[in-house]
Amino acid sequence: MYLKQIFAFIAGSIILASCDDSTSTLGMEMVPSTDLVAKTYKTYDVKTSSFAVGDSVLARSSISYFGQFTDPLTNTSVKCDFLSQYNCPIKEFKEQAVGDSAYMTTMNLFINSFTGDSLAPLDLEVYELDSVLNPNALYYTNIDPAKYIEEGKKPVAKMRFTVSDRTITDSARNSHLINKYQIPITITLDNKIGTDIIKGFMKDKSLGTKEKWFKSGLRGSKGFYYKLTGGDGAMCDISQSKMNVFFKQHFDKTNTDTIYIMEFAATEEVIQASSFKTKNIDKLMEDENVTYLKSPAGIFTMVEFPIDDINVNDTINSASISFTRYNDDSNANDKINSAYRLSVPKNVLLVRYDDYMNKFFENYKLHDNITSYVTSFNANKNRYEFQNISRLITTMLQEKKNGKASANYNKVLIIPIEETIVGSGTANEKIVKISHDLGMNSVRLVGGKDGGVKMEIIYSKFVNR
Repeated sequence: MYLKQIFAFIAGSIILASCDDSTSTLGMEMVPSTDLVAKTYKTYDVKTSSFAVGDSVLARSSISYFGQFTDPLTNTSVKCDFLSQYNCPIKEFKEQAVGDSAYMTTMNLFINSFTGDSLAPLDLEVYELDSVLNPNALYYTNIDPAKYIEEGKKPVAKMRFTVSDRTITDSARNSHLINKYQIPITITLDNKIGTDIIKGFMKDKSLGTKEKWFKSGLRGSKGFYYKLTGGDGAMCDISQSKMNVFFKQHFDKTNTDTIYIMEFAATEEVIQASSFKTKNIDKLMEDENVTYLKSPAGIFTMVEFPIDDINVNDTINSASISFTRYNDDSNANDKINSAYRLSVPKNVLLVRYDDYMNKFFENYKLHDNITSYVTSFNANKNRYEFQNISRLITTMLQEKKNGKASANYNKVLIIPIEETIVGSGTANEKIVKISHDLGMNSVRLVGGKDGGVKMEIIYSKFVNR
């Protein structure tokens, strides 16, 4: 048996030795000569420019914005105040919650984050709306709040505040920083508003539905306008706001008073519309040697692909494009406090110009990786990368070939966006909503008249051996 094993090993070695040890042509003898593939690599110059949208982008967001901030690098200024409806907190006014007047009526503004100086004072006035915001309407960042308030109307509250609320104790503020919970800015309202609400619910205990609440005509049912009347240096992201109506109920048996609260919250089911006003955007548009991405409203980057130069006879295997960020110069780094520098937009959407103009955001569309793509800023490479847009380029080529190309068929926009993601873990995460980024962000990109943006394409074609 042992001799048989030695003989088998020697025989196998002889057979293997007679074979070519190279696998570079493995299977090629089975492929027809016309099926061999050659790949070529080519780089194209791509034209880019800044695209001004001013103050008008769709303001579909559950976050409200309030304040004013001037970018120290570009001297562009953004001012924002907002309108908000409040959802009814209960489906039915419970019998045990009985009262004939409000004990106290307040508003809470929960500041999730901010840009600028936490000690910059902001002056606020609160107005009741006289017109109900249409739940089926689209509201843009250039909304005019004056249209929803009668001329000459007086505010129901006034106050001055800072992001770092100096009306609370240092221990409370430190506890907030340690435990990472939000301490609200509290506004005291005219208590007649709360009393009117209580009496209204006592008369009709079925006012708890959203539709009946908005049509009730009660104080506060139409919503409020939070107007910035003074201050510069801070822009607040308000993740939530509430109207609170406190009232007492007296219990004869125990001879005690119990305080109840009705909380009316600004939720995604009701409208929150931020109104932005920008200054000095035109000066950035005059700089044709770079392009900009600037939010909350302001500037996108337009990209024009050189479709006429692309080889239509070969198959496009992949196409990629990157947009590199210009770093701030050293002089600016020395002069400007890093705390006041605007962030780079985290996520951007590449979408065809025609699709954007045909209400991409209004129609709740998502990127399809065919004619629209999403990517995040790569801090290590200092750029936005779209790894493979071959299907987009192929679509443009086919439209041109079939005579279906529009005047702007080869143009796309790069737009700062916010993503709504569900699921946990990379494998299970799913983007369910894309909306305009309304945060304070800004970046200069290589491009413009000086060029510098390249698209890389890998072709393949069948050749004879």
